[in-house]
Amino acid sequence: MNIFQTFYDELTGFFGIGGIIKMVQSGDYGSLSTFEGIQHLIAPIIPFLLLIEILRAFFYKRFKIDEYRIPFLVFVINRLISRFISIAAVAFCIGLLEKHAIFTTTFTWYWLIYGYIIWEFSHFVYHALAHKVRILWCLHSTHHAPQQMNLSVNFAHFFLEAPYADVIRTSICILLGVNPALLFFIMFIDGFWGSFIHIGENVIKDGRLGFLNHILLSPSHHRVHHARNPLYMDTNFCNLLNIWDRVFKTYQDERRDIIIEYGITREMDPNSLWDVYFGEFICLGKDIVAAPGLKNKLLYIIMPPGWNHTGDHKTAKITRRSFIEEELTKTVK
Repeated sequence: MNIFQTFYDELTGFFGIGGIIKMVQSGDYGSLSTFEGIQHLIAPIIPFLLLIEILRAFFYKRFKIDEYRIPFLVFVINRLISRFISIAAVAFCIGLLEKHAIFTTTFTWYWLIYGYIIWEFSHFVYHALAHKVRILWCLHSTHHAPQQMNLSVNFAHFFLEAPYADVIRTSICILLGVNPALLFFIMFIDGFWGSFIHIGENVIKDGRLGFLNHILLSPSHHRVHHARNPLYMDTNFCNLLNIWDRVFKTYQDERRDIIIEYGITREMDPNSLWDVYFGEFICLGKDIVAAPGLKNKLLYIIMPPGWNHTGDHKTAKITRRSFIEEELTKTVK
């Protein structure tokens, strides 16, 4: 009986309908006017969009189980580990740093604007570091390994990525005065949008979302971020507001003349859970062992992916710059 209850809890938890079921069973709909009630209403949207995405793929005979199998397996692994570590990390950072905040904000609309700008900055810092520091890329690469874009990719993360991401983001926000209650509200909004922008062409063919493409970070922008095309590498690090990508010149629109190629640049088996989860760690380990001297071994850990002690660097920055310069040369000719 406990097995069935566990299965039921996991199923309702995945689809985010547990809160709605309890509300219907109790007959108390007054909670719909509270933040918790709103959370219960919004929680099922992404899982049901994923279901629609899969059903549409079946209907149009484009469903490939391999496109969903690895993200699902990664989700199962992380379900048991990552969420508890992440919650503990956030609580620890708030308790440790709140007393050191430069000032205190409140849960009001004008501080919400401030808080969201700070949150996006903190997300940009975490996300950029995940692409620019080799050991952090080893954690983040699991999310970039799928060679297609659909909502299941949202669940593909190395189990330690969420905790370290939340430590960085929470620390910056708390130190810069974002009220904890306000921070959790922002996390909720950002979590929903961060899931939605992984929606595939199966459901939304043109991910630009019309005029919103100029204001928000759209699914189109995030498809660019997940691409391995030279022009698209290491761009669009923001999550909802693309202000910091514009400030730090990492903003990139999707070009209609470039077909997106998803995945990471190294040769890998996207259908191997081992390669998706640990492949980058294995490659880093080989580079460290082969590197001469302690300094070079340490540099492989902290320098960007593609850095080489011989000077023959193949980083995303160099690859992208070479592509842009080559295009400019062709245009001049």
